[in-house]
Amino acid sequence: MAALIMAPIVVLTFGAQIFSKNPAPWRSILEFYHSAYGRVVLPIIALLAAPACINEDLEQRTLPLMLVRPAPIWALPIGKGLLWFSWCSVWLIIVVALMPMAGLDLLTVPRKILALILTFWAQLGFVSLLLLLLKRGTLWAALFLFVWEPLIKVFPPALQRITFTHYLESLASSRYSSNNTIDLLAQVQISTPLWLCVIILTAFGILTWGICGFRLMCTPIGLAGRESEG
Repeated sequence: MAALIMAPIVVLTFGAQIFSKNPAPWRSILEFYHSAYGRVVLPIIALLAAPACINEDLEQRTLPLMLVRPAPIWALPIGKGLLWFSWCSVWLIIVVALMPMAGLDLLTVPRKILALILTFWAQLGFVSLLLLLLKRGTLWAALFLFVWEPLIKVFPPALQRITFTHYLESLASSRYSSNNTIDLLAQVQISTPLWLCVIILTAFGILTWGICGFRLMCTPIGLAGRESEG
């Protein structure tokens, strides 16, 4: 997971230092930030980390062993989810801290870090919830993150707020792409205040993890694993 997060920035940084006398232009590193991390890396690590939070224990039949000790079952998604979130967040922080070497303005680093971490927190909880609620949860999560999210450019304001990309861009205080004259259906992109983005993403993550815990409390789990539910 760490290698997946680090690989794009390492390649860009070494490329900028070796093949160019000057770091990448400001606009280029912003596009890299939004396209490589906001639209590709974050959804991928959410799709990879979410199954490891809960579903792996259900499929490998290790969950009953974890429940031998007296602990509320709702604590499982919170505990494992926080571990995966913390592990990936460390590498996301390192990645953005390295971006000034490729041309990112050093003063914008804190906001860029906050944007990636909070968006990943919300995405991880969202994907974990879909995996528990839907039989093809990974597929629906992938469709949302890779089909619905890129359409933000043509969404009216009301629908732009039903995407993670909107809050990532508002938190990062930058736009991945601007509307061109040839984009006849393009809508005007809107911004949400920093404080509101923080509240919405944090609350959404807490809500999804809470529902995950409630779903587990309602799920019969036997020593034979998921097969025993029938």
